[in-house]
Amino acid sequence: MTAALAPERRELLRRRIRLVVALTITWNVIEAIVALLAGRAASSAALIGFGLDSIVEVLSAAAVAWQFSAPDPERREKVALRIIAVSFFALALYVALEAVLGLAGFRDPEHSSIGIAIAALSLLVMPVLSMIERRTGRELGSATAVADSKQTLLCAYLSAALLAGLLLNSLLGWAWADSVAALVIAVFALREGLEAWRGEACTAPAAVLTGEREGCADSCGSEHRADGG
Repeated sequence: MTAALAPERRELLRRRIRLVVALTITWNVIEAIVALLAGRAASSAALIGFGLDSIVEVLSAAAVAWQFSAPDPERREKVALRIIAVSFFALALYVALEAVLGLAGFRDPEHSSIGIAIAALSLLVMPVLSMIERRTGRELGSATAVADSKQTLLCAYLSAALLAGLLLNSLLGWAWADSVAALVIAVFALREGLEAWRGEACTAPAAVLTGEREGCADSCGSEHRADGG
């Protein structure tokens, strides 16, 4: 499919993916700052966990970038994966602990209009970014871009869980809903950490993701295709 694309079209698709990746990272940074500040103000374990998850996602991208900045990226692969895995494990442990304390009555999360707003915005933004990257990646023939779009979509699912927990707490006074949403985030983080520890996380460099150099997509998807042809 990629070979049939005109050079101008291929370059346009690559620029589009680079833009989507940059927008996704930028949004994650904004999301993390707002969620952490709002979570601290409202004593919300779910909001704090959501913000920390956004930070870990950015750190994971940084770890992958560090890995592929070396002349021999394979030598750094295990260390990069361990950094990613430990970050997710630490996040899961902290958020789970906060959730348990909330369920036990030691935390009393308050209403957070800012938290609800950032969760709702994320629920709107992430699926759009995921859809654009997925469609562009499919046309370009990039399994890594498609895999990254699925990761972005998972963030939308987390946003939905967070929004549900915040709304239930605000509208019905169900404080436990905040803790349940936090536990959902903790489970997600644990799963991501296990995948990274086993070496199943996507470790394709940004250049492969954006189609600037060729690379195997095995670590990011089931298709054995080279990107960027």
